[in-house]
Amino acid sequence: MKKYIKYAISLLAVVCLVGCSAGEKADDDKVIRIGASPSPHARILEFAREELKEKGYILNIKEFSDYVLPNMALEKGELDANYFQHLPYLEQFNKDNQSNIVGVAPIHFEPLGVYSEKYTFTPFTLETISEGTSIAVPNDPTNEARALQLLEKHGILKLKEGVGLKATKEDIVENPKNVQIKEIEAANLSRSLLDVDYAVINGNYALDGNVQDKVLVIEEQDSEGAKTFANIIAVKQGNEESKKIKALIEVLQSEKTRTFIKETFGHLVVPISE
Repeated sequence: MKKYIKYAISLLAVVCLVGCSAGEKADDDKVIRIGASPSPHARILEFAREELKEKGYILNIKEFSDYVLPNMALEKGELDANYFQHLPYLEQFNKDNQSNIVGVAPIHFEPLGVYSEKYTFTPFTLETISEGTSIAVPNDPTNEARALQLLEKHGILKLKEGVGLKATKEDIVENPKNVQIKEIEAANLSRSLLDVDYAVINGNYALDGNVQDKVLVIEEQDSEGAKTFANIIAVKQGNEESKKIKALIEVLQSEKTRTFIKETFGHLVVPISE
Protein backbone atom coordinates (compact mmCIF):
# COMPACT_ATOMS: atom_id res chain seq x y z
CA MET A 1 0.00 0.00 0.00
CA LYS A 2 2.80 2.40 0.88
CA LYS A 3 4.36 1.64 -2.48
CA TYR A 4 1.15 2.59 -4.32
CA ILE A 5 0.70 5.76 -2.25
CA LYS A 6 4.26 6.81 -3.01
CA TYR A 7 3.67 6.17 -6.73
CA ALA A 8 0.42 8.15 -6.69
CA ILE A 9 2.10 11.10 -5.01
CA SER A 10 4.93 11.04 -7.56
CA LEU A 11 2.45 10.88 -10.44
CA LEU A 12 0.46 13.75 -8.99
CA ALA A 13 3.63 15.83 -8.68
CA VAL A 14 4.49 15.19 -12.34
CA VAL A 15 0.97 16.12 -13.48
CA CYS A 16 1.09 19.27 -11.37
CA LEU A 17 4.51 20.21 -12.75
CA VAL A 18 3.38 19.75 -16.35
CA GLY A 19 0.10 21.52 -15.74
CA CYS A 20 1.74 24.44 -13.93
CA SER A 21 4.34 24.81 -16.67
CA ALA A 22 1.64 24.84 -19.33
CA GLY A 23 -0.33 27.38 -17.32
CA GLU A 24 2.67 29.64 -16.92
CA LYS A 25 3.38 29.44 -20.66
CA ALA A 26 -0.25 30.20 -21.48
CA ASP A 27 -0.11 33.22 -19.18
CA ASP A 28 3.16 34.35 -20.76
CA ASP A 29 1.57 34.10 -24.20
CA LYS A 30 -0.99 36.63 -23.03
CA VAL A 31 1.53 39.12 -21.64
CA ILE A 32 3.12 41.60 -24.03
CA ARG A 33 6.35 43.04 -22.64
CA ILE A 34 7.18 46.15 -24.61
CA GLY A 35 9.85 48.84 -24.28
CA ALA A 36 9.02 52.40 -25.31
CA SER A 37 10.10 56.03 -25.11
CA PRO A 38 7.94 57.89 -22.55
CA SER A 39 6.17 60.18 -25.01
CA PRO A 40 4.44 59.71 -27.32
CA HIS A 41 5.10 55.96 -27.46
CA ALA A 42 4.27 54.96 -23.90
CA ARG A 43 1.24 57.26 -23.87
CA ILE A 44 -0.07 55.67 -27.06
CA LEU A 45 0.50 52.22 -25.56
CA GLU A 46 -1.36 53.23 -22.39
CA PHE A 47 -4.31 54.17 -24.57
CA ALA A 48 -4.12 50.78 -26.32
CA ARG A 49 -3.96 48.86 -23.05
CA GLU A 50 -7.72 48.58 -22.53
CA GLU A 51 -8.46 47.39 -26.05
CA LEU A 52 -5.72 44.77 -25.76
CA LYS A 53 -7.22 43.67 -22.44
CA GLU A 54 -10.52 43.09 -24.22
CA LYS A 55 -8.65 40.83 -26.61
CA GLY A 56 -7.23 38.89 -23.67
CA TYR A 57 -3.74 40.43 -23.48
CA ILE A 58 -1.92 42.16 -20.64
CA LEU A 59 0.34 45.00 -21.76
CA ASN A 60 3.50 45.43 -19.68
CA ILE A 61 5.17 48.72 -20.64
CA LYS A 62 8.78 49.52 -19.71
CA GLU A 63 9.92 53.06 -20.42
CA PHE A 64 13.40 53.92 -21.70
CA SER A 65 14.94 57.37 -22.01
CA ASP A 66 17.53 56.50 -24.67
CA TYR A 67 17.80 54.81 -28.07
CA VAL A 68 20.14 51.95 -27.15
CA LEU A 69 18.81 50.07 -24.11
CA PRO A 70 15.39 49.16 -25.57
CA ASN A 71 17.08 47.35 -28.46
CA MET A 72 19.58 45.64 -26.17
CA ALA A 73 16.74 44.44 -23.93
CA LEU A 74 14.83 43.14 -26.95
CA GLU A 75 17.86 41.32 -28.32
CA LYS A 76 18.41 39.65 -24.93
CA GLY A 77 14.81 38.43 -24.81
CA GLU A 78 13.83 40.69 -21.91
CA LEU A 79 11.11 42.24 -24.09
CA ASP A 80 8.67 40.91 -26.68
CA ALA A 81 8.76 44.13 -28.69
CA ASN A 82 9.79 47.74 -28.60
CA TYR A 83 8.31 50.94 -29.96
CA PHE A 84 10.56 53.99 -30.23
CA GLN A 85 12.59 53.95 -33.46
CA HIS A 86 12.39 54.19 -37.23
CA LEU A 87 13.71 51.61 -39.68
CA PRO A 88 16.89 53.42 -40.81
CA TYR A 89 17.99 53.69 -37.18
CA LEU A 90 17.19 50.02 -36.54
CA GLU A 91 19.13 48.90 -39.61
CA GLN A 92 22.17 50.88 -38.49
CA PHE A 93 21.85 49.53 -34.94
CA ASN A 94 21.75 45.93 -36.22
CA LYS A 95 24.83 46.58 -38.32
CA ASP A 96 26.76 48.15 -35.46
CA ASN A 97 25.75 45.60 -32.83
CA GLN A 98 25.30 42.36 -34.81
CA SER A 99 21.74 42.18 -33.48
CA ASN A 100 18.77 40.46 -35.12
CA ILE A 101 15.85 42.82 -34.68
CA VAL A 102 13.22 43.42 -37.37
CA GLY A 103 10.54 46.03 -37.89
CA VAL A 104 7.06 44.57 -38.26
CA ALA A 105 4.69 47.55 -38.53
CA PRO A 106 4.79 51.36 -38.90
CA ILE A 107 2.63 53.20 -36.36
CA HIS A 108 3.36 56.92 -36.54
CA PHE A 109 5.69 59.56 -37.90
CA GLU A 110 7.33 62.23 -35.73
CA PRO A 111 8.31 65.22 -37.86
CA LEU A 112 11.76 66.54 -36.99
CA GLY A 113 11.69 70.25 -36.19
CA VAL A 114 13.96 73.21 -35.64
CA TYR A 115 13.37 74.72 -32.18
CA SER A 116 14.69 77.83 -30.47
CA GLU A 117 14.42 79.43 -27.06
CA LYS A 118 16.03 82.66 -28.26
CA TYR A 119 14.39 83.24 -31.65
CA THR A 120 10.87 81.92 -31.25
CA PHE A 121 9.31 84.60 -33.43
CA THR A 122 12.07 84.92 -36.02
CA PRO A 123 11.70 83.13 -39.39
CA PHE A 124 14.31 80.41 -39.78
CA THR A 125 16.11 81.30 -43.01
CA LEU A 126 19.69 81.90 -44.11
CA GLU A 127 18.95 85.64 -44.20
CA THR A 128 17.66 85.81 -40.62
CA ILE A 129 20.30 83.72 -38.81
CA SER A 130 23.49 85.33 -37.55
CA GLU A 131 27.10 84.62 -38.52
CA GLY A 132 28.41 81.72 -36.43
CA THR A 133 24.92 80.59 -35.34
CA SER A 134 25.02 77.43 -33.20
CA ILE A 135 22.67 74.59 -34.10
CA ALA A 136 22.45 71.35 -32.10
CA VAL A 137 21.57 68.13 -33.93
CA PRO A 138 21.06 64.51 -32.78
CA ASN A 139 24.37 62.63 -32.57
CA ASP A 140 23.06 59.24 -33.73
CA PRO A 141 23.85 58.56 -37.41
CA THR A 142 20.47 58.46 -39.13
CA ASN A 143 18.86 61.27 -37.15
CA GLU A 144 21.90 63.51 -37.61
CA ALA A 145 21.71 63.02 -41.37
CA ARG A 146 17.99 63.70 -41.31
CA ALA A 147 18.57 66.89 -39.28
CA LEU A 148 21.22 68.11 -41.71
CA GLN A 149 18.87 67.44 -44.61
CA LEU A 150 16.21 69.58 -42.92
CA LEU A 151 18.73 72.42 -42.50
CA GLU A 152 19.70 72.03 -46.16
CA LYS A 153 16.08 72.22 -47.24
CA HIS A 154 15.76 75.58 -45.51
CA GLY A 155 18.90 76.91 -47.18
CA ILE A 156 21.12 77.02 -44.10
CA LEU A 157 23.82 74.79 -45.59
CA LYS A 158 24.53 72.46 -48.49
CA LEU A 159 25.57 68.81 -48.24
CA LYS A 160 27.76 66.74 -50.52
CA GLU A 161 25.62 65.44 -53.36
CA GLY A 162 24.27 61.91 -52.91
CA VAL A 163 25.39 61.50 -49.29
CA GLY A 164 21.80 60.85 -48.14
CA LEU A 165 21.30 59.23 -44.75
CA LYS A 166 25.04 58.82 -44.23
CA ALA A 167 25.52 62.57 -43.96
CA THR A 168 27.52 64.02 -41.08
CA LYS A 169 28.71 67.56 -40.48
CA GLU A 170 31.89 66.58 -42.34
CA ASP A 171 29.76 66.38 -45.51
CA ILE A 172 28.80 70.05 -45.42
CA VAL A 173 30.21 71.63 -48.59
CA GLU A 174 28.62 75.08 -48.31
CA ASN A 175 28.10 76.98 -45.05
CA PRO A 176 27.61 80.69 -45.89
CA LYS A 177 26.99 81.82 -42.29
CA ASN A 178 29.65 79.56 -40.74
CA VAL A 179 26.99 77.73 -38.73
CA GLN A 180 28.43 75.74 -35.81
CA ILE A 181 26.91 72.25 -35.76
CA LYS A 182 26.93 70.70 -32.28
CA GLU A 183 26.26 66.95 -32.06
CA ILE A 184 24.29 66.14 -28.90
CA GLU A 185 22.53 63.06 -27.51
CA ALA A 186 18.96 63.21 -28.81
CA ALA A 187 17.45 62.97 -25.33
CA ASN A 188 19.36 66.12 -24.26
CA LEU A 189 18.46 68.35 -27.20
CA SER A 190 15.54 70.10 -25.48
CA ARG A 191 17.80 71.10 -22.58
CA SER A 192 20.44 72.30 -25.05
CA LEU A 193 18.15 75.15 -26.15
CA LEU A 194 19.54 77.17 -23.25
CA ASP A 195 23.06 76.87 -24.67
CA VAL A 196 22.58 77.08 -28.45
CA ASP A 197 20.71 79.29 -30.88
CA TYR A 198 18.70 76.44 -32.42
CA ALA A 199 18.28 72.69 -32.04
CA VAL A 200 16.86 70.09 -34.39
CA ILE A 201 14.75 67.88 -32.14
CA ASN A 202 12.81 64.64 -32.59
CA GLY A 203 9.09 65.03 -31.92
CA ASN A 204 9.05 62.68 -28.92
CA TYR A 205 11.86 64.55 -27.18
CA ALA A 206 10.23 67.89 -27.91
CA LEU A 207 7.18 66.55 -26.07
CA ASP A 208 9.29 65.20 -23.22
CA GLY A 209 11.03 68.54 -22.87
CA ASN A 210 7.78 70.49 -23.19
CA VAL A 211 9.25 72.71 -25.92
CA GLN A 212 6.70 71.97 -28.65
CA ASP A 213 5.65 75.65 -28.74
CA LYS A 214 9.25 76.66 -29.57
CA VAL A 215 9.14 75.10 -33.04
CA LEU A 216 10.04 77.27 -36.05
CA VAL A 217 10.01 74.83 -38.97
CA ILE A 218 9.04 71.19 -39.24
CA GLU A 219 9.27 68.31 -41.71
CA GLU A 220 6.30 68.11 -44.03
CA GLN A 221 3.76 65.55 -42.89
CA ASP A 222 3.15 64.26 -46.41
CA SER A 223 6.84 63.97 -47.26
CA GLU A 224 8.75 60.81 -48.09
CA GLY A 225 10.09 61.01 -44.56
CA ALA A 226 6.69 60.00 -43.26
CA LYS A 227 7.38 56.55 -44.70
CA THR A 228 11.13 56.40 -44.33
CA PHE A 229 11.14 57.57 -40.71
CA ALA A 230 7.89 56.08 -39.46
CA ASN A 231 8.22 54.79 -35.89
CA ILE A 232 7.78 51.05 -35.86
CA ILE A 233 6.98 48.08 -33.69
CA ALA A 234 10.15 45.98 -33.64
CA VAL A 235 10.65 42.38 -32.50
CA LYS A 236 13.48 39.90 -32.41
CA GLN A 237 13.79 38.01 -35.68
CA GLY A 238 11.63 34.87 -35.60
CA ASN A 239 8.80 36.44 -33.58
CA GLU A 240 7.17 38.32 -36.45
CA GLU A 241 4.17 35.96 -36.62
CA SER A 242 3.52 35.84 -32.87
CA LYS A 243 -0.21 36.07 -32.11
CA LYS A 244 0.30 38.64 -29.39
CA ILE A 245 2.44 40.81 -31.66
CA LYS A 246 -0.25 40.68 -34.33
CA ALA A 247 -2.85 41.67 -31.74
CA LEU A 248 -0.66 44.58 -30.63
CA ILE A 249 -0.26 45.83 -34.20
CA GLU A 250 -3.97 45.49 -34.92
CA VAL A 251 -4.83 47.71 -31.97
CA LEU A 252 -2.12 50.30 -32.64
CA GLN A 253 -3.11 50.62 -36.30
CA SER A 254 -6.82 50.84 -35.55
CA GLU A 255 -8.84 53.94 -36.42
CA LYS A 256 -9.53 54.41 -32.71
CA THR A 257 -5.83 54.68 -31.91
CA ARG A 258 -5.11 56.89 -34.93
CA THR A 259 -7.81 59.30 -33.75
CA PHE A 260 -6.29 59.36 -30.27
CA ILE A 261 -2.86 60.20 -31.72
CA LYS A 262 -4.21 63.06 -33.83
CA GLU A 263 -6.27 64.59 -31.02
CA THR A 264 -3.55 64.22 -28.39
CA PHE A 265 -0.36 65.23 -30.20
CA GLY A 266 -1.46 67.41 -33.10
CA HIS A 267 1.23 68.17 -35.70
CA LEU A 268 4.05 66.59 -33.67
CA VAL A 269 2.88 63.00 -34.11
CA VAL A 270 1.22 61.80 -37.31
CA PRO A 271 -0.42 58.34 -37.43
CA ILE A 272 0.49 56.15 -40.39
CA SER A 273 -2.44 54.80 -42.39
CA GLU A 274 -2.37 51.12 -43.30
